[in-house]
This record gives sequence, structure tokens and C-alpha cells, in this order.
Amino acid sequence: MNNDLIVLYTEQLDACHAFYSGLGLTLVREQHGNGPEHYAATLAHGTLLELYPATRRPATGYLRLGLTAPASATSTPAGRHTLTDPDGRTVVLTIHEENTP
Repeated sequence: MNNDLIVLYTEQLDACHAFYSGLGLTLVREQHGNGPEHYAATLAHGTLLELYPATRRPATGYLRLGLTAPASATSTPAGRHTLTDPDGRTVVLTIHEENTP
């Protein structure tokens, strides 16, 4: 089984967009039909990470999210970094050198 979709509902859409973009994600603004404008990034293996405004649904509560990226994808130095997004969710960001799996 693989995870193919992660949706975070937030009351701070712009701040979360800036935070996750700052980690190196390419978030694209989308809107499906009459639904709300939101942001989406395609991760490795096709997993989709979406940031939605918490309007029809409540904000996503506590969540611990782990992301891994090569050093070339971000300005964050190599290593494991525990960060907090604007909504207080824990994001563990692991940056590896290009020659490390």
C-alpha cells in the first residue's frame, strides 16, 4: 500500500504556502469546479500534497509529517530538521547529500 494523497486544511493558507514552498516544494494554485482555490505539490512516486483553506472542513489538527529531499531541492543544510509549520504541525525534514539514498 502506498500513500498517494495528503490534504492539510488550514486557516493560514498563505503562511502555510510560504512555509512549504520554503522547504523546496513546488506548490501550484488549483481550483476544481466551484471548489476553493488551494495549492498542490506532486511528491516522489506521485504522492499529492494539497493545502486547502479550512472553510467547509475544520483545520487539520496535530500531525507529524516527514519529508525527505536531496540537498539540491532546498537551501536547508543536509541533516534531519524538526520544524513547525504555521499551524503548529511538526514537520521532520531530512535533507540528504546527492550521493546518499
